[in-house]
Amino acid sequence: MAMGFASAAVAIALNYTTVLRADVPASDTPTVEASRLQALAKFTKVLSIVEKYYVDEESIETLMNKSIEGLMTKLDAHSAYLNQKSFKNLQVQTKGEFGGLGITVGIKEGALTVIAPIEGTPADKAGLQAGDIILKIDDKPTIDMTIDEAVSLMRGKPKTPIDVTIVRKGVSKPFVVHIVRDIIKIQSVYTKTIQGDIVYLRVTSFDQKVVEDIAKSIKAHDGGARGYILDLRNNPGGLLDQAVGLVDTFVDEGVIVSQKGRDPRENTEYKAHPSNTLTEKPLVVLVNEGSASASEIVSGALQDHHRAVLVGQKTFGKGSVQVILPISDTEAIKLTVARYYLPSGRTIQAVGVTPDILVARGKVPTTEEDAFAIKEADLKMHLESELKKIDGNESSEENNLTAEDDNATDKTVITSQQINNDIQLKEAIDIVKAISIMKGRH
Repeated sequence: MAMGFASAAVAIALNYTTVLRADVPASDTPTVEASRLQALAKFTKVLSIVEKYYVDEESIETLMNKSIEGLMTKLDAHSAYLNQKSFKNLQVQTKGEFGGLGITVGIKEGALTVIAPIEGTPADKAGLQAGDIILKIDDKPTIDMTIDEAVSLMRGKPKTPIDVTIVRKGVSKPFVVHIVRDIIKIQSVYTKTIQGDIVYLRVTSFDQKVVEDIAKSIKAHDGGARGYILDLRNNPGGLLDQAVGLVDTFVDEGVIVSQKGRDPRENTEYKAHPSNTLTEKPLVVLVNEGSASASEIVSGALQDHHRAVLVGQKTFGKGSVQVILPISDTEAIKLTVARYYLPSGRTIQAVGVTPDILVARGKVPTTEEDAFAIKEADLKMHLESELKKIDGNESSEENNLTAEDDNATDKTVITSQQINNDIQLKEAIDIVKAISIMKGRH
């Protein structure tokens, strides 16, 4: 039986090899059109063989869909075939409410990777971090899974549970994170002050109101501001026009970003305009491995224009442009048609943006002097408490709040404790101060 099957297989292979080569003489170099016809003939023959001899019976439609899926997956990590279910899910995502985890994912080095958890969402509250590798979604391994398949599995009805198995750098073995889906509601821009005269602008994602909200904050604070810190850490991206507009707020001329593809119609340059520039005060941008796409355009453009100092860790490296192209009323393909290029001509895709000053996440190291000061403060509070017991004057407790305690309840102010818990932010503050001092000397 084995010999008989082998003989049949050889006969089939020889037969189709002869057919495929019959149209093009061996001595001639095939034209482009002849090569296309030969390649299409090869595909048709393989499809026919699989349909006829594969161990399980599969319809030609199923085989064709699998072929398209394979083609799109092999192009790059972001191109995909959207079957009827996937296409419908995409429309729900863009037009309606859906339950989700609140993370943006991408394929990095072949692994399904968390680009960033969105602030305040179930994933963020559950402790997922940028750079986490998702090994399993419930009981389904993610190896060879497309982004769209993964997103489809993670999306679901609000208040329904999901378990994701995580591989994290520095953790010895995979662990399971239990998350309850919810409606994802995002506040994209937060404004706070630091030490009275440094304005902290946090952008969590690039939705349609980012430029408007940032402009309001700058106009409200610029008069008394020493400088600005723009925090793009764990910002997975969003709308291109908002990224361009944000750079335009700080840069008054030159190219912000260009988009280049094979089709000349996809080639576009986006430039800054003096009329849109709102401030020339010192600017520091915070980025990390969770900063992607639009965040990389903003940080990279500001770096290329020497308008900002970048602090943090290297960004994710998502710099390609995808469009949705319908192939029927119920199906479509998501296709990479161009790449983004920064003003210097460098690409973001698979490379990312490297900060001017690399700082790993963590707390500010505490010196012995600081440790003594904390102990001294604790001692003072203890003695004051003991005095209250002797005097019977408990009401004076209300008057013993420090300015730091007041700030702790003020959501518009970043406290010293919060700064000490974030060494990247501390570095950014010091740089703003240094630039401000140097500018004041001229």
